[in-house]
Amino acid sequence: MILLSKYYSDSLSAERLRRCYEIAPPRVAQYLRAEIEHVLAKIKPSDAVLELGCGYGRVLGGLLGKTRKVAGIDTSKASLDQAKKDLRGHSNLDLAQMNAVNLGFIDGCFDVVICIQNGISAFKINQEDLLIESLRVTRDGGTCLFSSYSDSFWDHRLEWFHLQASEGLIGEIDLARTGNGCIVCNDGFQATTLRREDFSELVSRIGVTATIAEVDESSIFCEIRV
Repeated sequence: MILLSKYYSDSLSAERLRRCYEIAPPRVAQYLRAEIEHVLAKIKPSDAVLELGCGYGRVLGGLLGKTRKVAGIDTSKASLDQAKKDLRGHSNLDLAQMNAVNLGFIDGCFDVVICIQNGISAFKINQEDLLIESLRVTRDGGTCLFSSYSDSFWDHRLEWFHLQASEGLIGEIDLARTGNGCIVCNDGFQATTLRREDFSELVSRIGVTATIAEVDESSIFCEIRV
């Protein structure tokens, strides 16, 4: 059985992670673009933006040139090395190996913190701690954005995971245990989600309010204004 918290660090990083996105069907590619476009609509040219779980820099590449400063953290050294290679030459980009619940940044140093494309579930860490730490490094008046999959997107998501499994990027999908928003693989990997009500309960537990909305019939976004 794999240690789920290390799956993206050890088993699905750098070029293997990139391949997952290269084989995305058209509807999944639309979902990925829609999430980035939603984030871009929330940031200003003067903002400093932090992405949690930046991987090999796929989202960071879309943010560079749109805002003053971009930072990305990830637990995978291999993915960060790939991001440094792919995004070299950008003086306004900082990359660091960190855990999202233990960020090495001072309080209030970012205008926008993002954790999108189901990172909040994929990280396999305490979600309350993740939100609290994200809010800590966000300045007053800033924004934290988290996203997960919409139930409306289930068939497209499952198709995408079948493609990943067929290429050996993840384990074969255990259809008997897959359903209700959770994809289970025979190597022990589980891809879960947060629904609208899950986000509502989560922000309520830490005593903040949020705007929760569906985007592109593929994502549920939770936006917290600090």
